[in-house]
Amino acid sequence: MLTLRRHGVREKILLFLATFILCFWIQARAQQEPYLNPTLSIDVRVKDLLGRLTPQEKVYQMMNSTPAIQRLHIPEYDWWNEALHGVARSGIATVFPQPIGMAATFDDSLVGQVADVISDEARAMYNAAIKKDYRPRFAGLTFWTPNINIFRDPRWGRGQETYGEDPYLTARMGVALVRGFQGNDPRYLKVAACAKHYAVHSGPERLRHHFDAEVTQKDLWETYLPAFHALVNAGVEAVMCAYNRTDGEACCANTYLLEDVLRKQWGFKGHIVSDCDAIADIYDGHKLVSSRTGAAALALQRGVNLNCGDTYLALTDALGQGLVTQAAIDSSLAVLLRTRFKLGLFDPPGSNPYDRIPESVINSSEHRALARKAAEKSVVLLKNNGALPLTTGLKKYYVTGPNAAAVDVLLGNYYGVNPQLVTILEGLAAQAQPGSQMTYRQGVLLDRPNVNPIDWASGEAKTADATIAVLGISGLLEGEEGESLASPSFGDRLDYNLPKAQIDYLRKLKQGNTHPVIAVITCGSPMNLAEVQEIADAVLLVWYPGEEGGNAVADIIFGKVSPSGKLPVTFPKSYDQLPPYENYAMAGRTYRYMTAEPLYPFGFGLSYTTFAYSDLRVSKKEIGERESVTVEVTLTNTGKMAGDEVAELYLTHEANVSANDSGPLFALKGFQRVSLAPGASTRVSFVLTSEQLSLVDAKGKSFVPAGKIRISVGGSLPTARSEALGAAKGVSTEVVVK
Repeated sequence: MLTLRRHGVREKILLFLATFILCFWIQARAQQEPYLNPTLSIDVRVKDLLGRLTPQEKVYQMMNSTPAIQRLHIPEYDWWNEALHGVARSGIATVFPQPIGMAATFDDSLVGQVADVISDEARAMYNAAIKKDYRPRFAGLTFWTPNINIFRDPRWGRGQETYGEDPYLTARMGVALVRGFQGNDPRYLKVAACAKHYAVHSGPERLRHHFDAEVTQKDLWETYLPAFHALVNAGVEAVMCAYNRTDGEACCANTYLLEDVLRKQWGFKGHIVSDCDAIADIYDGHKLVSSRTGAAALALQRGVNLNCGDTYLALTDALGQGLVTQAAIDSSLAVLLRTRFKLGLFDPPGSNPYDRIPESVINSSEHRALARKAAEKSVVLLKNNGALPLTTGLKKYYVTGPNAAAVDVLLGNYYGVNPQLVTILEGLAAQAQPGSQMTYRQGVLLDRPNVNPIDWASGEAKTADATIAVLGISGLLEGEEGESLASPSFGDRLDYNLPKAQIDYLRKLKQGNTHPVIAVITCGSPMNLAEVQEIADAVLLVWYPGEEGGNAVADIIFGKVSPSGKLPVTFPKSYDQLPPYENYAMAGRTYRYMTAEPLYPFGFGLSYTTFAYSDLRVSKKEIGERESVTVEVTLTNTGKMAGDEVAELYLTHEANVSANDSGPLFALKGFQRVSLAPGASTRVSFVLTSEQLSLVDAKGKSFVPAGKIRISVGGSLPTARSEALGAAKGVSTEVVVK
């Protein structure tokens, strides 16, 4: 026994010595091999590593799924990772509201906090996986987020992934997310963000692999490019080129977009990644070249550094045929390697400050609280005849509808999983007082009439003091190509209406019922809610609200929080008010160019309290074309409940609009979320720069036109429709550009 015990001690000593020698050897090797030495500059390390790779190894390192290079101690790495509203497809993570819901908060500071939390969880999950030597897809640090395409048409199934239809709002939200993701360390990125899909990409889903989005220079620079430019200026690490063509050239082989604008004009220094298999589309979908080799060569020549897919395997043949040079491959790969070095992927464990983020942050109580706060701020109150808020002590509540107990409506798309997803039914049940009854029946199917004609559900509403009907759609009906299992149109929504069975059921719930019926609508895009607006006593739009969605909706319904979300997208009355879906011209689209009266205007959202705007002042009434102007307004909570209001500032260039010069009818140029107690007032201030006062001409050039500019500040788009729906009346003034 004594011998065995001594033998065990000897083994431990030998193991310790071996570990010490290995660490010493690694450190010595790092000193000998510059690419492993974290004290050297990234440029030196990249150059050294490039010199050690074979031509074939270089090609393999330019695709998303990169193999290990054992002789150089480089582990495998997959660039494909998702974090649209929480770390996605990679295990337990905090699930925040879908981006369209985050846009409804009109709170870029909140988006920055959410992004900081998501990137903390991403690092913690990565750190835990690396300890186990797990390196699968979706477990890395290069995230293909955010989607900053403009939600120009409500038919697009992926509009839920965006920050809405406005370039300024999209830019503000996108910049906040990038900064929260990438961190503020002077040396290392916390994670790498990616601006996608560049550019002019928003459906149709079924055509995306061969579609040509034709666009004028005015629309390109006035609508489709500003958010991308803002994110490049904010230091986004990657840009993803889209599947489609833009004005004839594939976006992943587009000289103008990739070389002239992104690299030369904007000075983008990060890497360009293709959407998945978009380089294959160059020959297989768009038919711009005749072969896989030709597509790989063309994409490389036009500046695509990383191929999501495997078409870049053909670069070996392209090199042999003289279609590309080794220098071009080296130059492109060098850009990619810089990102990996900035993430600390070649540095010893512990040298990166983000290596120390613990696993305990993942789905922590603090993160759940932030998810609940974000969901609360995203809810938009579309109608309220006095039915809301409800008290928690009514005699009986009836909860019904296809989405009341559904988990899918919390998640949207590109989501993580969570062990505590709070459905709307669960959130409501948690707040009902003991002694109060709460009953539940689904009552109606999501997307089709009930197969069983017996109705035991609708009559129960008449016995309840309040009925809460959770209606709407889910990812079954809208989403990305191939994702929406019940969509006949590849995830796009070519039928604007809420499923008829749901409307019929809502009408039954209200017919002969003197008690309030509250409609809670889940969705990621505009839809025809005219009949819902007519039938229900109150209408809440809750989007896809994330893991704490049920609690957040209950907080709103029971008055713990006053609703404060605003619509980041226009709700037309019907698709008949819009141009054809495939038409990418902005005329007639979004609040900026649509002359038809909408069902709900952009920026609209009610509250349980009331607000008043007054005493609008500008720092100068006449300005030069290169001058800025300060705008101030008094905002007062004139109601009896504390609440948040989003003060929205819009510009109208009156001369250009009246001359039919195709300028926007309105353009959002500022917003601030303000919290006020009952009776409290505050001064809200905006600074309008000369850039914000500018328009875009037919050649895509910015200019500040002489003449009158109307400045409007209020809680919604300054139109008669907003006021008719109950929005607070805003205030306006004019300045003159000399």
